[in-house]
Amino acid sequence: MTEPTFTPSLKAETLVEALPYLQRYAGKTFVVKYGGHAMGDQQAQRDFAEDVVLLKAVGINPVVVHGGGPQIGSMLKRLGVESRFVDGLRVTDAETARIAEMVLAGSINKEIVSWIGRAGGRAVGISGKDAGLVQAEKVGGNRNADPLQGIERHVDLGFVGEPVAVDRRIVDTLSADGIIPVIAPIGIGADGHTYNINADTMAGAIAAALGAARFFLLTDVAGVLDKQGELLTDLNPAQVKALRDDGTISGGMIPKLETCVAAVEAGVDAAVVLDGRIRHAMLLEIFTKRGAGTLIRRG
Repeated sequence: MTEPTFTPSLKAETLVEALPYLQRYAGKTFVVKYGGHAMGDQQAQRDFAEDVVLLKAVGINPVVVHGGGPQIGSMLKRLGVESRFVDGLRVTDAETARIAEMVLAGSINKEIVSWIGRAGGRAVGISGKDAGLVQAEKVGGNRNADPLQGIERHVDLGFVGEPVAVDRRIVDTLSADGIIPVIAPIGIGADGHTYNINADTMAGAIAAALGAARFFLLTDVAGVLDKQGELLTDLNPAQVKALRDDGTISGGMIPKLETCVAAVEAGVDAAVVLDGRIRHAMLLEIFTKRGAGTLIRRG
């Protein structure tokens, strides 16, 4: 399949189509959770950085929250530290928490900042620990049925946390100065401990605290699909619940959509599940009539 030829007229039409969206979102905040396939592919990295810089250039305030589970796993393996997961959360002892912080707030965070810089933007990398951005508390542990004993067992996840408070001032200060905040999912507890936080959950909490116009979850799938494999483009919380109840939504998509629903119910205008493997997916979603993913908003 050949690429379309973008004539000057077609480019002008594209800009005209984008104009009402540019006007609508000027001055608004977009929170983007970045991770998955797009993080490991060089072309996808460049595309993502260019998209974020473009958003800033047209008057939108993007805030990036990134993951890094595979990179943490790779580092733990290199260091001979065994990983164990419960319900998708890494059981995190003190040594694992130290390594996770090193990978997330160190190498990955600064790498994303450098991509944005090369694309012509200004970014600053921080974690939830900086300026008290995210206060966390220990996840209370998961109770799983033991199929052999027929009883429940309590699993201590260690230094795995969840956000309980967000102080938005550092993000507001950076955004007002023309800087794109890039945030690692690490928080500090009232007990002084450092907690590793699921990046989707962290991004949703920050989006809610900022009253974001859009919360984007970049994933490795097209969005939410119906039972025939067709993309569902527009959902509300009640529809999400119905799709979960009838088994249409399952597996790893369930916690992602729970995060989206929690964000919109906490004040985010809309959340969008997008395929991060598609070039410029965010721009297609924001600036075209058709969109590119599954949008969740209050009914």
